[in-house]
Amino acid sequence: MRIGSIGLSVEWRGDEAKFRQGLAGLAAEAQAAAALGCTASCTYILPSTDLPAAHFAVLATRRLRTCAQVLGAYGIRLGLEFVGPHHLRTRWANPFLWTPQETLDWIDAIGEPNVGLLYDAYHWYTNELTADDIRKLRPEQIVHVHINDAPDVPVAEALDNGRLYPSEGVIDLAGFLRALHDIGYQGVVAQEILTQAPPQESPEALAQRSQAAFERVYAAAGL
Repeated sequence: MRIGSIGLSVEWRGDEAKFRQGLAGLAAEAQAAAALGCTASCTYILPSTDLPAAHFAVLATRRLRTCAQVLGAYGIRLGLEFVGPHHLRTRWANPFLWTPQETLDWIDAIGEPNVGLLYDAYHWYTNELTADDIRKLRPEQIVHVHINDAPDVPVAEALDNGRLYPSEGVIDLAGFLRALHDIGYQGVVAQEILTQAPPQESPEALAQRSQAAFERVYAAAGL
């Protein structure tokens, strides 16, 4: 058994008071995670914001740098997840970023060595990227990976909370996994299935469905 990652509990998107309040407990969380063998903490980057985008970028860069410094003291990396679904790009007033390259540029601006990408297959798909785009990366640029699938609808209509289990949809997950293997990524690949309604199946049935999904996509990838 292995804990793949913990969420970044600090509220870095809102006002300064909430950020500082959350930051106060981050060291204790990082220490606990490290004691359990967890080496990653992840957060998502929404592709639009109600704040002026440039101002938000300045605030968020400072805040995420501070979080990365705290996490790094305990040997934990910070993964930033770019979010691709089209409906979220216009959900709030101002566009922000939603591609891996934009996120990598931001990571360079944050400037801490323990910051990298959370690379999610759904966001890779909704950005209409290919396996060759993954092959352009170095394995150390990826902190954590999410795998899931998308329904057979136009890419622009794929909802963030409309995901399927791996191998149940149209994403080329075999190509996704082979590309990660080709660049030498050896970290965690975790399923993340977001749906509009809570699942009705038992935990046992869901675990079996998850295992079967993993087995199908890894077999298709030849891994």
